[in-house]
Amino acid sequence: MTPIRTAELSPADRVRLRGLRRMKAVAAGALVAMALVFAIAFALERDIPALSYVRAAAEGGMVGALADWFAVTALFRHPLGIPIPHTAIIPRRKDEIGRTLGEFVETEFLRADVVRDKLESTPIASRVGEWLVDPVNSRRVAAEAAAAAAGVLRALSDDDVRDVIESLAREHLIEPDWGPPLGERLERVVAADAHRPAVDLAVDTIGAWLHANRSAFSGLVSRRLPSWVPKIAHRLVDDTVYNEAVAFVDKVRADPDHQARHAIDGYLSRLADNLQNDPVTIGRLEDAKTSVFDSPRVRALAADAWGTAKAGLLTALQDERSDLRRRATEALAQIGERLRTDAGLQRRVDTWVTDAVVFVVDRHRHDIASIITDTVERWDAEDTTRKIELMVGRDLQYIRLNGTVIGALAGVAIYTVAHAILG
Repeated sequence: MTPIRTAELSPADRVRLRGLRRMKAVAAGALVAMALVFAIAFALERDIPALSYVRAAAEGGMVGALADWFAVTALFRHPLGIPIPHTAIIPRRKDEIGRTLGEFVETEFLRADVVRDKLESTPIASRVGEWLVDPVNSRRVAAEAAAAAAGVLRALSDDDVRDVIESLAREHLIEPDWGPPLGERLERVVAADAHRPAVDLAVDTIGAWLHANRSAFSGLVSRRLPSWVPKIAHRLVDDTVYNEAVAFVDKVRADPDHQARHAIDGYLSRLADNLQNDPVTIGRLEDAKTSVFDSPRVRALAADAWGTAKAGLLTALQDERSDLRRRATEALAQIGERLRTDAGLQRRVDTWVTDAVVFVVDRHRHDIASIITDTVERWDAEDTTRKIELMVGRDLQYIRLNGTVIGALAGVAIYTVAHAILG
């Protein structure tokens, strides 16, 4: 008998092993008891004829016990170590059993109609919704998703991501001409007077700067006057220039229809037209763009963008109190509530899940069932035998016990009939 090493067994297997050994002892005890009864009855039946019935029962019980012991033992190993044909069935035909089991699962359990019937009878969306509504579960899903996302971010190659960002920037931002699109948008802005707030802001900014920086005009013009001009004239010239500038800006601020505003409108209209149609203006803009976004700068920009985004995402994903994690948890809870209460959504989700699972199972059911076949083939024959014996061996020992009882009843019945007919 192959020893079952308890050190390699799980706690559940150890419980099964104790039950198996106990039932083996009971079945063996029944056989020994029948043998003792047989010996006693055989020795005394000449003096007590009635013991012949007992002897027949014991004889039949021994035969039944031995036959069932042989049958049960032959499933797992060679009885008494003798290589009798058609014994040690499980270790000898392990791979065939695995293939047969795989085929059975494939043809009976993984059929499209069976899978569909089971899924259609299960309220998948409703159960998922009820589970997600629980704050503990929604936080758990958010945490697992955050951990997975963080793992993906760490696994990504920074150089590869920078290359992708740089490539996208070049393809969609740098390589296309900027002139015509900018001109078209500027033309729309001017036509809709949408540039007026920007002009007002610029005029207000200039006015505020003038009022706060009067000293900046000191000597601005007077330093260019001849040296023989009196100093008082210098101050008068500077003050006049400053006051005229302030007055001009104040008039522009106060008058929405000021001539300077019309001049700005005309300039913007001409610029919009030149950006769309003037090769010189378009070329100057493209040259400026190229000088700003040369290769080193684009790569540095991509590196900075990715580094900032990655660091921010990792920090938010790892902090369970972050706004990202909190919003993800709230979103999952809201999804769960909708799945739990929205009958229309439940039908759509259940239908989608059912169709998707049926499609996958029906197309790949052979591959799915092959998991059983391949796994059984990789198992060691001796280990497989031990495992199966632990799972079903205790019940099989009842067969030995039942064989002892049935054999005893059959033995006494046969002896009784034979004695009645022939005796």
